[in-house]
Amino acid sequence: MKQRARPVGINHIALEVGDIAEAMAFYKGFLDFEIAWQSSDAAFVYFGDQFINFMTPRRQGPDEGRHFGIAVDDKQAAIARLEDMGVELLPGRFTDFLDPWGNRVELTTYTNIQFTKADHVLKGMGLGHLEKTEGAVAELAAKGMAPEG
Repeated sequence: MKQRARPVGINHIALEVGDIAEAMAFYKGFLDFEIAWQSSDAAFVYFGDQFINFMTPRRQGPDEGRHFGIAVDDKQAAIARLEDMGVELLPGRFTDFLDPWGNRVELTTYTNIQFTKADHVLKGMGLGHLEKTEGAVAELAAKGMAPEG
């Protein structure tokens, strides 16, 4: 039997929206990023070594349980900007909201979760100062993946 491939991570997601320019304005309202490439029906936004491919048109209804998470350096700043934009957070223990096209987004703080970017990627993003919390390090250590140092 042939060997199966082992997943390494998620390179990107493709997110359907109704309008590319409006989507870039919406997401730039609470996130600080550069648009790598944009046309009238697609845009690529990099978060270091990963990206979101925004594309039109949106063909499905609003998401309920299905969602994706964005790890940020300052979740409270993102929440404050979302509130200023009139975006309502969904009830529950997580920081979820729907974008204008019904995509469910969860915000999380990079330092509190297991997901880890390589030090050189963080430095390249201007985020080399971020350090994992003790809880995140303990979760990684339980899997034999704790950062050294």
